[in-house]
Amino acid sequence: MGSIDMIQKPHAVCIPYPAQGHINPMLNLAKLLHHRGFHVTFVNTEYNHSRLLHSRGPSSLDGLPSFRFRTIPNGLPPSDVADATQDIPALCQSTSKFCLPYFRDQLERLNEESTTLGSPPVSCVVSDGMMSFTLDAAKVIGVSEVLFWTTSVCGFMGYVQYCNLVDKGLAPLKDASYLTNVNILDTIIDWIPEMRNICLGELLSFLRTPDPDDLMINFCLRETERAKRASAIVFNTFDRLEHEVLDALKAMVPPIYTLGPLHILTEQLPDDDTKSIGSNPWKEDLGCLEWLDSNPPVSVVYVNFGSITVMSPAQLGELAWGLANSGQAFLWVIRPDLVLGNMAILPPDFLAATRQRSLLVSWCPQERVLNHPAVGGFLTHGGWKSTIESIVAGVPVVCWPFFVEQQRNCWYSCEEWGIGLEIDDDVKRDEVERQVRELMEGERGKAMKRKVMEWQEMAREAARPSGSSCSNLDEVIDKVLLSPRRD
Repeated sequence: MGSIDMIQKPHAVCIPYPAQGHINPMLNLAKLLHHRGFHVTFVNTEYNHSRLLHSRGPSSLDGLPSFRFRTIPNGLPPSDVADATQDIPALCQSTSKFCLPYFRDQLERLNEESTTLGSPPVSCVVSDGMMSFTLDAAKVIGVSEVLFWTTSVCGFMGYVQYCNLVDKGLAPLKDASYLTNVNILDTIIDWIPEMRNICLGELLSFLRTPDPDDLMINFCLRETERAKRASAIVFNTFDRLEHEVLDALKAMVPPIYTLGPLHILTEQLPDDDTKSIGSNPWKEDLGCLEWLDSNPPVSVVYVNFGSITVMSPAQLGELAWGLANSGQAFLWVIRPDLVLGNMAILPPDFLAATRQRSLLVSWCPQERVLNHPAVGGFLTHGGWKSTIESIVAGVPVVCWPFFVEQQRNCWYSCEEWGIGLEIDDDVKRDEVERQVRELMEGERGKAMKRKVMEWQEMAREAARPSGSSCSNLDEVIDKVLLSPRRD
């Protein structure tokens, strides 16, 4: 299905959760819809819109007549830091409490413009799964809505099980002592469909609290329950990667479609004016690609913990010396806000010891870096966007998961897919050194490389014109986005 032949274009309003790992996949999906004939309005928060203009230039979001950008407030007071990811629990609370009237007004304004400016009226909403307040706005104007969960399917299954964990008394934890009780955290949960050998401690990090009124537990309970109201749910994954959990989930929630890897589908689009529209809130250091050019094939460890993760100065030091002692060359993305409450300052003796085989940058074009021939391994937080991009690039990983569903992504990478190693929560330099060396030089590292190349081929097969993800995208368009709303 290449385009939509209609007198008036359908009009999709796309709204991501206001964090980098959510904005980029939603932008890819919006570009795919635009290519298939949709008029697109992309809604960012005012804060992130300003960050994008700052990093990419004042005219970078001018858009096109048929691909426009709009903004709504996020409900938070102005940030003390001009260029930092905002606190996730605070964002979850503020968006769910305050954003609905702003989004509803935006939809009404877009419909008014269909009369005054001749643009098409809104015909559907594509919203991040963590922004389910949009369901109420879509209902008011009578259009269908697709929820886009940017997690893995296995991560989403963990969210869906929160209510059962609460009902069974397993969450929240009984008291603070349980946070470090290995016997409790190692409790096997054997009743989650198609998730074998999962421990309580390996489930989503929000469960690790003794507070029954915990903001994030209640947020996740609410969002997964409201997801059942969507016309459909889509994921940035492919059928063969998570097929068992996917099949189990399909019996529990609205129609589910796998559309990934979205960035491959987007790369396959013909060149047009949307190609230049980007979504990185930090300026990319393109010099890192030239540095990679100077290194031999599969010799560099790429290190990036995403756009949200923060760590302590002590954790930063352990990581740094683990990398230094591994003897490997590395490219390390160190965001200005990587260290909680402080600037990310590395010891001078570490810098001196690694100067000849390292490059430190504040941000980079991750897809291009992962696909560079010099990159042989990826030290990552295990966020889903990074995980799926590493699979597509054929790069094995060492995971140091932090929160949300990253622990589950890490478990699948290591135990199910055979492409990863894990670093314990309490990161120590000796373990970092050992795992990085194994990744780059060890027999297990070589086996992981072979395995990730197999998954890479399956990912590319799904994204081919006859593949499952392309077929699923066509079906979402025909059966959901172009169909009348069904309540």
